[in-house]
Amino acid sequence: MRDMTTSAPEPRTISTIGVIGLGTMGAGIAEVFARNGYAVVGVEQNDEALARGRQYLEHSTGRAVKREKMTAEEQAELLGRITFSTALKDLADADFVIEAVVESIDVKKGIFRELDAIVSPDAILATNTSSLSVTEISTANSSPGRVIGVHFFNPAPVQNLVEIVRTVVTEQSVLDEVKALVEALGKNPVVCGDKAGFIANTLLFGYLNHAVSMYEGRYATREDIDAAMRFGCGYPMGPLALLDLIGLDTAYEILETMYRQGRDRLHAPAPILKQMVTAGMLGRKTGRGFYTYEGPDSPTVVADDRTPSADGQPQLKHDIKQVGVVGTGTMATGIVEVFAKSGYDVLYVGRSADKVDGVVAAITKSFDKQIQRGRSTEEAKAEVLGRLTGSTSLDDLEDVDLVVEAIAEDLKVKTTLFENLDEICKPGAILATTTSSLPVIACAQATKRPQDVIGMHFFNPAPIMKLVEIVSTVSTDEDVTETTRALVAKIGKVGVSCADRAGFIVNALLFPYLNDAVKMLEAHYATADDIDLAMKQGCALPMGPFELLDVVGNDVSLAIQRELYLEFREPGFAPAPLLEHLVTAGYLGRKTKRGFRDYSQR
Repeated sequence: MRDMTTSAPEPRTISTIGVIGLGTMGAGIAEVFARNGYAVVGVEQNDEALARGRQYLEHSTGRAVKREKMTAEEQAELLGRITFSTALKDLADADFVIEAVVESIDVKKGIFRELDAIVSPDAILATNTSSLSVTEISTANSSPGRVIGVHFFNPAPVQNLVEIVRTVVTEQSVLDEVKALVEALGKNPVVCGDKAGFIANTLLFGYLNHAVSMYEGRYATREDIDAAMRFGCGYPMGPLALLDLIGLDTAYEILETMYRQGRDRLHAPAPILKQMVTAGMLGRKTGRGFYTYEGPDSPTVVADDRTPSADGQPQLKHDIKQVGVVGTGTMATGIVEVFAKSGYDVLYVGRSADKVDGVVAAITKSFDKQIQRGRSTEEAKAEVLGRLTGSTSLDDLEDVDLVVEAIAEDLKVKTTLFENLDEICKPGAILATTTSSLPVIACAQATKRPQDVIGMHFFNPAPIMKLVEIVSTVSTDEDVTETTRALVAKIGKVGVSCADRAGFIVNALLFPYLNDAVKMLEAHYATADDIDLAMKQGCALPMGPFELLDVVGNDVSLAIQRELYLEFREPGFAPAPLLEHLVTAGYLGRKTKRGFRDYSQR
């Protein structure tokens, strides 16, 4: 009987690489391949552009020599592997060709059309586009199955992430070989489908666009929006500063492409973006964007008409000597420790003597660990513990100047507490809630002094996290807001001001991004591992979205997402069904040993 099985095709031998376009991105890609021993043919459209490309490569490798990451001999060898040309026909022997030209669908298609008659039928053709349709680009070639997206991140020699974009017709052998090629370069490939923005840009630019809308609506200042995400989430840059770095014109084009393809309203560029681009305010490259810089291409921010005045620093308009804290959980204990370490006498109230004693025990343990590491002393511990007074009676709060409640995230429980505080606390005492998602105004309306009620949203763990969101309601007195801001600075925290709206700044920006990641996973667009890797390496975030969701707790995340959806009625904020299903199944994350990942064996 005849054997009907067919053997798998022999893998291609990839030794010569073609790079079309030697701007910053293309020159970086050429350097990556040349560093790894490949022969590279770099093509530009004219001699002037070619000279610039050669200069990019000489400068980049020259910096590596200065930093002693490469010898002069190695630099010479690397540059010797690159052939420079202004003719596409010189790519005839290339086994793998990647274009890194201007983000124009017509220009890219023109290149792929020309390559048809130049390269061998087995050559793999790749586009480095960050947002255009790889499928549409591939239609310009007679063999669209050999066309694939290979999206390097800038600067290519430094950034380890590469998004590999498969189309519906990309051959499996092409995908496998390109993935192996990227790994051979020492890069980390993530595979995704052909959708505008791919993984990193889809998730990143939705978040950035939301931040622009927040700024445009004057919900918070540019400085506070950026500080909130840096200090609240550990992001390396705030969203508006990052947009200035990327370029507002680039951001606008990416968002516009994403919106045209997906029709997701959250990707429709915020109107102010188009206005700024039209006005030539493109960010660092023009010296002005959301911030003003020393000059074009300068990273140094200078004061402008929107910069807060140094003379306008907030002052303590209320005299704060003794602080009250209601609650004995992790957050309450941390807040007690923060105030006591800052020199304030703290009276804290718990529901039982055991819980009250637990606060002292927890703070003592915290100090003992610091003392063991040489970060504190027994004297400092004794001094801080001497400032603490525990109680099981709310009535003991009658003389405090500020009360911070840190009890359960239950509106009924909180409003009942504020009714009691209203009756107990002296006139002029500031009543603060550290809620992360509930309306502060509801707490204020439970009292007869709504002007004295404010949100002080500490982040967990309070002794370590620097951020405090200061949330003013429509009723909060300006002196109360200013005093709270001054107090937050006095206890060594970074205060950001915002109005009383679901999610405040951090959660309103963070959780829609996390929800988008869940939707991406739900659509089988990419794996959880690849999405996490893309955001950590492509965007330098401290954790991937699924790692973070499992740490926060999927039930907590779902509750916050529901609050955001109910407040804004934005269809894109509706919780992803997969998130709902995980919570229903009891897969809440690390605390239940299972969430987006299984932790039972770890």
